[in-house]
Amino acid sequence: MATLLLKKVWESVSNRSSISNSNSQRRHRSSHDDSSSSSFSSSIGAFDQIPSDILMQILRLLGPKEAAKMSVVCKLWKSLVSDDRLWIFFLQNRQDQHDSFDSIIFAETYLRSGAPLQALSGQLTEFSMMGIYGQRMLVPGSVIIDGGSGYCKFGWSKYACPSGRSATFLEFGNIESPMYSRLRQFFATIYSSRMQVKPSSQPVVLSIPICHYDDTEAAKASRRQLKEAIYTTLFDMNVPAVCAINQAILALYAARRTSGIVVNIGFQVTSIVPILNGKVMRKVGVEVVGLGALKLTGFLRELMQKNNLNFESLYTVRTLKENLCYVAADYEAELCKDTKASFKSGEGWFTLSKERFQTGEILFQPQIAGVRAMGLPQAVALCMDHCHAAELTGDDTWFKTIVLSGGTACLPGLAG
Repeated sequence: MATLLLKKVWESVSNRSSISNSNSQRRHRSSHDDSSSSSFSSSIGAFDQIPSDILMQILRLLGPKEAAKMSVVCKLWKSLVSDDRLWIFFLQNRQDQHDSFDSIIFAETYLRSGAPLQALSGQLTEFSMMGIYGQRMLVPGSVIIDGGSGYCKFGWSKYACPSGRSATFLEFGNIESPMYSRLRQFFATIYSSRMQVKPSSQPVVLSIPICHYDDTEAAKASRRQLKEAIYTTLFDMNVPAVCAINQAILALYAARRTSGIVVNIGFQVTSIVPILNGKVMRKVGVEVVGLGALKLTGFLRELMQKNNLNFESLYTVRTLKENLCYVAADYEAELCKDTKASFKSGEGWFTLSKERFQTGEILFQPQIAGVRAMGLPQAVALCMDHCHAAELTGDDTWFKTIVLSGGTACLPGLAG
């Protein structure tokens, strides 16, 4: 039955297209507006008696390319094809589409115009889903390079996870060599050796590590020089399009927000970054806590050594941290529980007990690891106080959205 309907649809397309073509020729010869308006029929012939929801199902079966062709048949087909619900269906069911529909709407609503973002009015931008689908089909997937402070991750925008990782660009070349030379070597390694793709074939989205936190002229100049060096290097390599953006801002966008506070737990330090309408509010102040993933791994190593748990490499300790450690909702109560759990690493089986939650606790009580620093709750509260005191907008809810980012932010219990 479905095949018969599709056959009739295509017969209708052929007939209407030929009629439309001949009418176009007549319109070209005639200067009368009434002949022009009557030439595009609102009838679909044998399909006039079919309910519109059935016609919509037919369009879904035809697929996006063929459905788009139907819009030239007559006014009714054009109206059906223009229905946003049809193209939402196509967007949600694209085989190469890994973004959620909410993410697509967020990007098209708030990020399409590029930086700087306009203050949000609370009303969504009007757009055509058919147009969005067409434009997304024209844009190839991007190369993603996440320049972390510990190591760099790289991969493709069409995949949810990175394809691999390498040393950061700061570790390439001699420390005395110019930044351009080091960046050139870094990007050449990523494109040629790791991803095996020509730089000219794909756009790139590059996350810039959170550094030079201050709002001083020297810090501004350092950030500007780094960004200019990145763009110069990539465009010299014939990359067609480049978007280099702060890590914290990208983390906020990933959470489908344009304003809020990002708690980025990096390799060596944790940054508390206030962002308003896609811009880091350095005048408000970026709080920096001397705790990072490396400190947690080091503390777990000390705990394991105290308990005579032997291991050969720090990689094993990090693996155990990532798979067994968590943050306790009530630290004192957790001390009284049996929290043993085992995990098999490359060196064999390891069983941890209290070490599992004691490791994560240093994010809240740094002093237990001998670190003189604020805990994360105190640092976030201080940042919120600064945001409130700055009175940047009449609405003080923008900084009450907290987004956690960084690998250590995945520790179970941390968000609670």
